[in-house]
Amino acid sequence: MSILSQLNSVPMYLICGGIIAFVAVVCVIFLVRAYRAGQALGMDTTKMKRTIISSATFSLLPSVGILLGVIALSGSLGTPWPWLRLSVIGALHYETQVAQAAAEQVGMSTLSAAEMTPQAFSTIALLMSICIIWGMTLSIFLNKKYTQKLTSNKKSDKPGFGDMAMTAMFIGLVSTYIGRYLGGFISENGLFTLNGDYIPLVVMAVSALVMAGFVYLIEKKGKAWVDSFSIAGSMIIGMTAAVLVGLL
Repeated sequence: MSILSQLNSVPMYLICGGIIAFVAVVCVIFLVRAYRAGQALGMDTTKMKRTIISSATFSLLPSVGILLGVIALSGSLGTPWPWLRLSVIGALHYETQVAQAAAEQVGMSTLSAAEMTPQAFSTIALLMSICIIWGMTLSIFLNKKYTQKLTSNKKSDKPGFGDMAMTAMFIGLVSTYIGRYLGGFISENGLFTLNGDYIPLVVMAVSALVMAGFVYLIEKKGKAWVDSFSIAGSMIIGMTAAVLVGLL
C-alpha cells in the first residue's frame, strides 16, 4: 500500500472525522445556547435569525480559500489530515508554510507524495500541530489580561503591541517569500536573467494587484462586505493566473 493510500485510509478518516464532528457539535451547542440567551435578554428573534442566516451566507465564499488549501495539501498529505487542520484550528497560510518547511528539513526537495514517507509525514504532522498549539494554550492563562489590553487600546485609539507585532510578522513573512523567488534572478554581464521558475512571481504580482483592488473598494468606496471575500478572491485569481501562465 502506498503512503498516500495509507493517509487516505478509513482509520485516518475516522480519527480526523471524529474530531471534526466533536468540534461541530460544540459549535452547535454554543449556537443554541447563544440563541436562548438572546431570547432571555429580550432580543428580537427575527433579527437574530437574520443575523444567523447572513453570517452563514457570508462564510461560504471565504471558506473556498480553506477548501483550496485542503485540495492543495491533499496531494501530498492525504485528505483527512489537511481537512482536520484547516477545519478546526489551522490557518491556510500557516499550514502550507509549515508543511513545506518541515518537508525540507526531513530531506524532501518538495512537499509531494512521491517523496513522502511515514517518518516524514509524522514529522510534518507533529510540527504543524506543535507550532500552532501555543495560541490556544496561552489563551487559558493570558486571554483575560490581553482582552483588557485590547479594550484600553480601543479607548485610547492607539495601536497596541499585538497589532504592530502581527503587521511586522506578515511583512517579514511576505518578504521571505518574495526574497526566495527573487533569488532566482542571477546577474550575468550586468544583465539580470531568471534562473528558475517565474510562475510564483506572476502569482505574487497578480494576487497583490487583486488584493489592492479589494482594499480600494473597502477603504475608498466603503464596501466593507468585500473584506470577507478578499483572501479567497485573491487566491482564486492568483491560482487561475498560474494555470494560464503554465499553459503558455
